[in-house]
Amino acid sequence: MNLLSRLPSWIGHHVAAVRVVLVLTVLLGLVYPLGMTALAHLPGLREQAQGSELAGHGSKLIGQSFLDDKGDPIRSYFQPRPSNAGDGYDASASAAGNLGPESTVDVLPLKGRPDSGKQSLLTQVCARSKAVGELEHVDGARPYCASDGVGAVLGVFRDGGTTGRATRVVSLNQACPARPFLPSYEGVTVECAEPGTDYGKAVVTPVRGDAPAHPKVPADAVTASGSGLDPQISPAYARLQTPRVARERGTSEQAVRALVEKYTSGRGLGVLGEPAVNVVELNAALDHIHPMTTKDA
Repeated sequence: MNLLSRLPSWIGHHVAAVRVVLVLTVLLGLVYPLGMTALAHLPGLREQAQGSELAGHGSKLIGQSFLDDKGDPIRSYFQPRPSNAGDGYDASASAAGNLGPESTVDVLPLKGRPDSGKQSLLTQVCARSKAVGELEHVDGARPYCASDGVGAVLGVFRDGGTTGRATRVVSLNQACPARPFLPSYEGVTVECAEPGTDYGKAVVTPVRGDAPAHPKVPADAVTASGSGLDPQISPAYARLQTPRVARERGTSEQAVRALVEKYTSGRGLGVLGEPAVNVVELNAALDHIHPMTTKDA
């Protein structure tokens, strides 16, 4: 008769549990991770396991900003799509803006307190479209956007509450003394908005305007991805930027288009998603093939 058979049954149960813990610790804490590490270093897998690094350009799997010290786009680089991850492409703060199609009215900043305001998703899109249009020398207009880069949204007060004759109209996203994007609406003069004033009883009325149905500035140039980390842009956005980059790099548009084509990936399995251009890889290739001189930079 062995020692365990002479011990109380509860002690035997605990000894068996300890054995299981030790075996699982060795298997899952040592054998499995070491095996996975060895597997990840096999030819063909090593690059992905190391984060797909690009020398001097971070990882090709995570987007990055190409801005100068003032926060302005560096004109010799292709610009990525916006990012809501931290201060931009922060892998430790991956996030979306969590704003939806109903986000059309800004919280206007109070006088002397610029941080007290908050832009709606609509105004963010309008401001980005205006900025991209100016950078690429194209029309940045898009539906429901005012010419000054804010959402074209009116607050309409009606004598029947939500229906009836308009009695007062306010441009909700244009703080006084700005000039409203419309002089009048339904025969009523449009007012600028006073920050801090409650316009909650007004009927929120977006105004489409006369912008084209298909704007020159693509949607991915003005909206962030769900993770905020995507390094890809659409081929349309890459085509829009090609003339500027070629001009700044002192090379031909044909040469830049060839690089864009090289770093354009197709649909997954031929049917999933859309073609996309990896901006990080593309800009790294530009620096290698068409480097900027100190004078140019």
